[in-house]
Amino acid sequence: MREVEICGKMVGDDHPTFVIAEAGSNHDRSVETACKLIDVSADCGADAVKFQTYVAELSFSTRTTVPQHYRERCGFDETANMCDLMKYVELSREQHAPVIEHCAKRDISFFSSVFDMSDVDFLETFDVPAYKIASYEISHFPLLKRVAETGKPVVLSTGMATLGEAEKALNILAQNGLDDVVLLHCISNYPALPEDSNLRAINTLKAAFGVPVGLSDHSPGVDVAKLAIAVGADMVEKHITLDQNSPGPDHPFSINPEELKALVEGARYVETVLGDGRKVCRDAEQGMRSLARRSVVADIEIPKGTRITSEMLVVRRPGTGLHPENLDVVIGSVARKDILDNEPLQWDMLIERDQG
Repeated sequence: MREVEICGKMVGDDHPTFVIAEAGSNHDRSVETACKLIDVSADCGADAVKFQTYVAELSFSTRTTVPQHYRERCGFDETANMCDLMKYVELSREQHAPVIEHCAKRDISFFSSVFDMSDVDFLETFDVPAYKIASYEISHFPLLKRVAETGKPVVLSTGMATLGEAEKALNILAQNGLDDVVLLHCISNYPALPEDSNLRAINTLKAAFGVPVGLSDHSPGVDVAKLAIAVGADMVEKHITLDQNSPGPDHPFSINPEELKALVEGARYVETVLGDGRKVCRDAEQGMRSLARRSVVADIEIPKGTRITSEMLVVRRPGTGLHPENLDVVIGSVARKDILDNEPLQWDMLIERDQG
């Protein structure tokens, strides 16, 4: 399984789950709110905070209608189009610099979703450490090519995509020199129902492509994200908000600061519980192993010089003596010393049969 370095941290099966706090559009076009989201992300222990970089007019036709539930959340009437909506939650070019500077101040990595080649050109002026390709853009091959040309690692969401479409996107990136990709399983519904999560697809993607795979989660709360880590997710991404009742389109399905903290703490707990996968006797089990396992034990007193027979021995706890697999070797040997009744046998108590 390939490992990928994102924002200075390794992402893969043998590394801690990389947690992305998705500020997205929940800054409500306010640098102050964006900085508060950054503070929350840093305080809760997220590995990175992610925004969205776009110019609304380059992403949507003015003839694209706005779904009714978005109009209701944002207070738009029937004449509004998606360009109007995206402009309503757009982080302007001028607002990026103070936001990125605040990330540096709080020592948390910034990166962003891009939707047009000009977005990549703009973010390259800040030398961002990585790029996100949203599920909407998985078939935007010119954008994939431009991102690959930067040489920066890519987090690629696969919402609404088939396995074949994910393969095409990965091929475009690879053909343009980029192999450092983390795929995110995603259900592109807002909110997504937990029963639609299909978390087993995480390991389907891993098996198909041999790259780290995580979850971009739009379900309520943090339970699905924590379950994804147990299934094998190497990265989780959750939208965050300061107020789930704010009018923007993403606030209602985003998690609040307390939930983000619970997610990060839950991720670290799940990782601890999952362990390293090696089947060995753990340090915590050693005492019980000695007590509970069986060994070869004298069933009677055995005087020094006695040739030992099977009738003199039992297999009994504790496990501090010779392993039961040595029972046949002990039979026929000679006691080198007096052996007490119920005493676990040790090699230095015995003379080998051919020396007796």
